[in-house]
Amino acid sequence: MCRTILRPERVSVSRQTVAKWENEEALPDIHKCKMLADIFQVTLDQLSDSMSEEEVEHLGPKGKQFFGVVKVGERGQIVIPKQAREMYQIQAGDKLVVLGEDVTKGIAILKTDSFLEFADLIRRAETEEEE
Repeated sequence: MCRTILRPERVSVSRQTVAKWENEEALPDIHKCKMLADIFQVTLDQLSDSMSEEEVEHLGPKGKQFFGVVKVGERGQIVIPKQAREMYQIQAGDKLVVLGEDVTKGIAILKTDSFLEFADLIRRAETEEEE
């Protein structure tokens, strides 16, 4: 499922603490786990490591996917998980559009051709309105 990147201030911790959670160097206490479950709209059971792969696939609203966590490299590069690349037919050499949303600090990645098709539909609709 697509998720907002966790901002440490939402659970009153430092960025280092979140990094330790992500790297499995530390675990959040039960109070922080409850806050995380609320933020990500999952149960505490779903937040735990005891979920099967099938259960992870059924998290969240229909049409939304959760592909796991990726690390940002020193130069800002990320590796899109294989399952996401296969599902959305993203291949080496494809051009992608990166969009952001200020309020949630969320980022979306779209294939350029899909984005351009959508932009073209909008242009055509505007042209038809003018006529």
